[in-house]
Amino acid sequence: MKVFSSERVSGSDNRKSKTCAETGRSIQNPHSILPTIENPKSKIQNVVVGLFAIVVALTVCGARAEAQQGGKVPRIGYLDNSTASGRKGLLEAFRQELTKLGWIEGKNITIEYRFAEQKNERLPELAADLVRLKADLIVTSGGTTPLAAKKATSTIPIVMTTSTDPVSQGLVASLAHPEGNVTGFSALTPELNTKRLEILKDVVPQLTRVGLLRSPGASSVPGDPQSKELRPAALALKLKLEEIDTQPDAKGFESAFETAKQKQVGAIMTAPGSRFFAERKRIVELAGKYRLPAIYPQKEFVDEGGLMSYGVDYTD
Repeated sequence: MKVFSSERVSGSDNRKSKTCAETGRSIQNPHSILPTIENPKSKIQNVVVGLFAIVVALTVCGARAEAQQGGKVPRIGYLDNSTASGRKGLLEAFRQELTKLGWIEGKNITIEYRFAEQKNERLPELAADLVRLKADLIVTSGGTTPLAAKKATSTIPIVMTTSTDPVSQGLVASLAHPEGNVTGFSALTPELNTKRLEILKDVVPQLTRVGLLRSPGASSVPGDPQSKELRPAALALKLKLEEIDTQPDAKGFESAFETAKQKQVGAIMTAPGSRFFAERKRIVELAGKYRLPAIYPQKEFVDEGGLMSYGVDYTD
């Protein structure tokens, strides 16, 4: 997995980008994804680079095994807590990778899409719907989405595109031996958040207070790995971290930036997640409106005019 950094040079509209050698963690789970596959042609032999490539590899293995067993068109369920429009680019990359491997939506595979439209309370219902449809495999976005899928089924293989800390979230027993029916990819989100904080400090030398926009209830996640890493990092950098719960809608984002200004933060960063990713254009516009330097977790924020990003290139 490649980590991408893009930043606008001070005083101009030029941007520079670089890649770094940091990697994510892949979860090896021989028990969760159809262990009966024995055909060498159906195994992925190469090291898979990039989030979607990993998801595609696991999906194709499951689809092929099911097709061999029943002669039917494999059905893949896709569960996401954000919106179809916000995920458009990543889903296009997902389908392109499937096509490269010979799996074409509407021809030899079926994909059932379910989006919670930024309402996490809808996830259990949508996950249950995919189970009722007898999906052969469920692909989920990050956040609380894979947990909703796991609660809905203990037998259908689940591939999570990313998770901050799948062990503390109760998704897998361990990274080395996940057990159960969940597999996928764990990004180094807490560590990357710490690096983003360091970059902000470098870009804004007089910075003393940073606003962190995060989803409501983030602190209630078991282990709260992001805050666990960020709080001591902020102290080490002599920064005050203002954690701002942010509803992912127009009113919620406006309120969050108003709060940031009231708290006199000198810069902001956003917690990674599909709900914020779907609203990246709005977030970037508000950062400009409130004249707050910001660093983002993905390069797509920079594509919308954001100042800089440091994180995973999910379409690589």
